[in-house]
Amino acid sequence: MAPASFSVSGKTAIVTGAGSGINFSFAKLLLSRGCSVTIADLSLRPEAEALIAEYNGTDSSKPRAIFVKTDVTKWPDLHRMFDETVAAFGSFDIVCPGAGVYEPHWSNFWHPPGSAESKDPIEGNHYSLLDINLTHPIRATQIALSYWLFPEKAPRVQAHTAKASPQNPKRVVHISSVAGQLPVFRAPLYGASKFAISGFVRCLASLDDAYGVRVNAVAPGIVKTPLWTEHPEKLVNLDQKNDGWVTPEEVAEAMLACVEQDENVGGTILEVGKEHTRRVGALNDPGPNLTQGYGIWAGNGAEGDDMVWNWLKSGDVWGFNGRSKL
Repeated sequence: MAPASFSVSGKTAIVTGAGSGINFSFAKLLLSRGCSVTIADLSLRPEAEALIAEYNGTDSSKPRAIFVKTDVTKWPDLHRMFDETVAAFGSFDIVCPGAGVYEPHWSNFWHPPGSAESKDPIEGNHYSLLDINLTHPIRATQIALSYWLFPEKAPRVQAHTAKASPQNPKRVVHISSVAGQLPVFRAPLYGASKFAISGFVRCLASLDDAYGVRVNAVAPGIVKTPLWTEHPEKLVNLDQKNDGWVTPEEVAEAMLACVEQDENVGGTILEVGKEHTRRVGALNDPGPNLTQGYGIWAGNGAEGDDMVWNWLKSGDVWGFNGRSKL
């Protein structure tokens, strides 16, 4: 039997990080297409609050939006996010574990744990950036599979909920980055997380044929969101006169294509540049177009790299930060 086509209309989605930026735009697009959405984030920007107010009706025949306050680094919060979605909507069909950060000073390879800028404790055994960008998407995907493949064991799921199959398809869409294809010296933790997300998505490609669970990703360039525009330490990398911005709406449209379009089979990664989207090959891919204005390349990246070289010279950053010599 041929796999069923997939439309977001009438479905339910869980989107982390949807209080702002790319994930907000994706949530907004889904709602406009008739898909209910759980917006999971630590807080909401005014535009996200307005979106939830617009879609807070009780008519089950129309799309609705709910907010579940979620710290994606905490696995109990992730479980509660799924539980509250099922309690509100009965089930869910799409998961986007999209919350992410771009190598902030507080969790940064070039500001090691224990340094003044870092909030990663020196004896903490983890990096917050990897908890957000990598561990949370992996764990959210695992939890979604548990619900979809074993609904009879899932809490609060209605008894008639069918198991995922090619005739009852489900979707996961991740957010990778062009930094998952190109090495970026000034942001190695971020790059590692996005290389890993791309690899993770490729590894789960076979779920599509076997269970109808399609796991794909988008790989945006430089997207005009608060993650960039409200952080001067990141903007220093950009030539704002000549570098092109990718819009969050462009990325959201590519995410929708990952979910709905039949040709985007499991394991697909769509690179999103300014006014241009292309499929990234698993082998022998030519790489992103680095033409200025394309929304891929940071024209002043050398300035950001220079900051890193200066940090490397500083014993204040790279000393043992209070640890005694043996």
